[in-house]
Amino acid sequence: MRVGILTGGGDCPGLNAVIRAVARSLIQLDGTEVIGIEQGFLGLIERRVRPLDLDSVADIMATGGTILGTHNKANPFGYFGAGGADVSEATCAYVRELGLDAIVVIGGDGSMAIAHQLAAKGIPVVGCPKTIDNDLAHTDRSFGFDTAVAIVTEALDRLQTTGRSHGRVMILETMGRYAGWIALHAGLAGGADIILIPELPYRLEEVARVCREREAREHYTLIAIAEGARPEGGQLTVKERIEDSPEPIRLGGVGNVLRTQLEPLVGCEVRTTILGHVQRGGPPTPFDRVLATQYGHAAAQLVAQGNFNRVVVLRGTQIESVPLADVAGRTRNVPLDHPLLRTAWDTGISTGTAPR
Repeated sequence: MRVGILTGGGDCPGLNAVIRAVARSLIQLDGTEVIGIEQGFLGLIERRVRPLDLDSVADIMATGGTILGTHNKANPFGYFGAGGADVSEATCAYVRELGLDAIVVIGGDGSMAIAHQLAAKGIPVVGCPKTIDNDLAHTDRSFGFDTAVAIVTEALDRLQTTGRSHGRVMILETMGRYAGWIALHAGLAGGADIILIPELPYRLEEVARVCREREAREHYTLIAIAEGARPEGGQLTVKERIEDSPEPIRLGGVGNVLRTQLEPLVGCEVRTTILGHVQRGGPPTPFDRVLATQYGHAAAQLVAQGNFNRVVVLRGTQIESVPLADVAGRTRNVPLDHPLLRTAWDTGISTGTAPR
């Protein structure tokens, strides 16, 4: 067999661990050749690939990012380099020219949507779920999420000491797009007093009330807010729009919006920190390294079995797989009956709304 591997969308801790596991698992099979596709789907469009052997994937597990590179705007069905033209036929022709029996696509919902479209054109695909946002459908955990939560938790620990020392409201804005998983998990782990997530539009006066109460009692407040959070009746905070991107809306800046809203309503200083891409970078946690290795091994097994057009997922403690069509372009939000929300409410953490 000849099997290609690509990493699509944004970078994420654990990508190299998946590449390593896929390659090592497949190379163990006699006669299997592994091809690395550079910069995600752009490598298929611009014909840039390279062979991967055991030496290529040695000592990469602890390295952040991806040795293959990635690109979050390259879509064969709307290629930015050709004015948005559909170059999928040429892309598929190149896959066949390479003699690839399958492609392992490591990516998020956008990458899975592209993979699903290629599968419809006859390209055998196996998917691995990748996103720090943990918002892919049908999987309980995507690799990279644990690392992002650890980084945000450390930031909250540090902001808490500054907030307590100066008697301030300290706001930390997290990534997460339209899902609040990072803010919720890290907010609980980092001792946030208020956690604001997209799934629960917040009431500004309720947030201010908690801050005033803490100002009188504890003298500081720690707030974790997801980039997709918004006030009741309000709009998302959009940082920019990139029209030729598969995901044109870029969220960001809601922490500064909240600071502006809160300052007239409280008696103390309000400060905002936006971590941004710090959450994506650096080495993965041990949990993410193990999960990524499990995903890579499972993807290689699906390829070896000829079980294509599926995505490996984690359900509970078991690695399983689901049809690619069930994951493509779909996301998973925090359910309003999630146990972690009840834990937050019952331990006195505000979500800017009345407990449900």
